[in-house]
This record gives sequence, C-alpha cells and structure tokens, in this order.
Amino acid sequence: MIGRFAAALLLVGPALAAAQPYPTATIRIIVPYPPGGGTDIFARAVAQKLNEAWQVPVIVDNRGGANGTIGSAIAAKAAPDGHTALLVPSGFAVNPSIYPKLPYDTLKDFAPVSLLAEGPLVLSVHPSFPVKSVKELIAFTKARAGEINYGSSGNGSPPHIATELFKLLTGVRINHIPYKGAGPAAVDLLAGQIPMYFMNSLQVTPYVRAGKVRALGVTTAKRFPPLPDVPTIAEAGVPGYTMSNWYGLLVPAATPRGNISKLHAELVRILSLPEIKERLTHQGAILVGNTPEEFATFLRNEIATAAKIVKASGMTASN
Repeated sequence: MIGRFAAALLLVGPALAAAQPYPTATIRIIVPYPPGGGTDIFARAVAQKLNEAWQVPVIVDNRGGANGTIGSAIAAKAAPDGHTALLVPSGFAVNPSIYPKLPYDTLKDFAPVSLLAEGPLVLSVHPSFPVKSVKELIAFTKARAGEINYGSSGNGSPPHIATELFKLLTGVRINHIPYKGAGPAAVDLLAGQIPMYFMNSLQVTPYVRAGKVRALGVTTAKRFPPLPDVPTIAEAGVPGYTMSNWYGLLVPAATPRGNISKLHAELVRILSLPEIKERLTHQGAILVGNTPEEFATFLRNEIATAAKIVKASGMTASN
C-alpha cells in the first residue's frame, strides 16, 4: 500500500508543482540599464499595473553595464519561477555579435514572454548644432571628417547600431561616445555636451515638442505618428535606411509554462488599458503584445539581422 501511495505521489508530483499559485512573492523586473531611459520608462509603467492587478510588490531593479549584459546575466541565473523577469530593448539582439563570450546564452537561457512595443529611434541634435536636415548633417560632418562626436547608450546599444548603419550608408566619419545608458546620454545631449544622438522615441518625443531637441529623422520605414512632421531618414536623404527599436520581456528558461502564460495574459491586458495606451503611445511607443512563440521567432530574426549590420560596419564592443 505504501509503495503504491509513493508511486502515485511521484506521478502527480509534477502536476501539483505546475498548479502552484503564481505569483506568491515579490516580482522583480530587471532593467539592464540605468534609470531614465526608454526601457526603464516602460518597465515602471508595467510594474505599476502588475502591482495593482496582483497585489504583490513589483520592483524595477536597474542593473546597468556592458550594454545590458550584466543585468541580463543576473536574470538568466535567477530562480525560474516567474518572479524574476528581464525587460530589454533591441540592443539585446546585438550583444551576441559584439561580445565573443557572453555570460549567458541569448536563446537558450531565456524564455520569451512578449514583444511589448516597437518604435523608431529619432536622429536628434542639440538646437545649437548648425544643421536642420539629414542632408545638411551629412554635408556638415563630411566637411569635418573625424571632428564631430555622437552619443549612444553604450557599445552595441540601439543608438550605436543605428548610427553605425547611418555611417555605413552615408560614408560620414563621426566619433562614438558611449554612455552607460540612455538616461546619461540624453542628459548630455540636452546640455549640449554631445551634438547628436539617436534617441529612443519614449525619451525624445517630449523634448522635441518642447523645442529642447531638434529631430532630423526617424529610423523606421514609415513616419512616426506622434511626430508627423519629422521625415524618415530614408526619405530625408538616405535611401534604404530602416531600423526600429523594440522592448520585450523574458524570464529564465526553465520558468513553468503556466506562469509564463499567466504573466503573458496580464501583460496583454495591461497594454490594452486606455490609460497605458494613451500614456505610452503619446510618449512614442507602438504597443504590440504578441505571443511567446511570435516573440521567439522575432528575436531569432533580430539576432540574425544585427549580425549582418555588425559584420558590415565592423563595429565591436569597444568602438
């Protein structure tokens, strides 16, 4: 009898484990960048609504450094129970191409939950910089080859790869100044310490509207509805230029499928809330909320595309 009972427990054990309540503890959303950037803005909006819905503490844990690899490594090693998530921008897909030895496997160590949003980067200059169009920028920098600096949120970050693609297609020579995140880079652009920066749309839209930043072009193939007067970079003088920034949520790879499904469903609900849609769309996000399977396919494609740009431009983790 005891033997049969033990055998029965072995059979139902996995089912009981899968049926455990979730969430049961504090949820930590790791943002692998300093506060103030688009990833941080998005994470805090999501965290607030998760807290309201599930009545558990939801904290945003900023772990910046090495273009997000430090925070991503922490998330990869976290307990796979759904209580730790990683919110990343498109630079996450670039890292495998510029870091020869990442402290995690980008595809094997994470389970995709959802692509949350997409949007352009905006080619932005300080108002004191004497160019008012993409064509003027190209002519100005070519006349001063190697003299003009540009900022990014780190080596391999979306602004870095966007600028390298711009350099590749236009032949301009400008110097890279990497920062430890989008927030610090934006501060220096607003202060005039750097003249140009491909800023993410969540950050830049209010500054463009306030006249604190001059927007020359958006990186996407179509114009950006919150900034309808700003041309695409392709139509402004660089045919074939297109790139989008995105934000996605992942969890450690062994997280139970049921927990991923519950987290995914709640994220989709949050993205559909009128308050969130109005706030984030006004700031510059195009909300998505696709399935884990769709996000997994999207991520693989993004990694492949980034590898081609990195190889063509010659960019590395140190340049």
